[in-house]
Amino acid sequence: GFNASNESYGDLLKEGVMDPAKVVRTALEHAASVSGLLITTEAGVADKPEKSEASPSAPDMGDMDY
Repeated sequence: GFNASNESYGDLLKEGVMDPAKVVRTALEHAASVSGLLITTEAGVADKPEKSEASPSAPDMGDMDY
């Protein structure tokens, strides 16, 4: 196959290029590991939400108080 990192053709397994199926499997294993850590975490660190100022009311419309 073609090794894009050094732009040469050769035996990709001998050159150490991973099989795409192995890449997908490894990505899924790592994603499952991270999601497991997030589920079992008892505490998290986050920024405290800031209270926003109330938006100003609409300006007076003059003599339009029917």
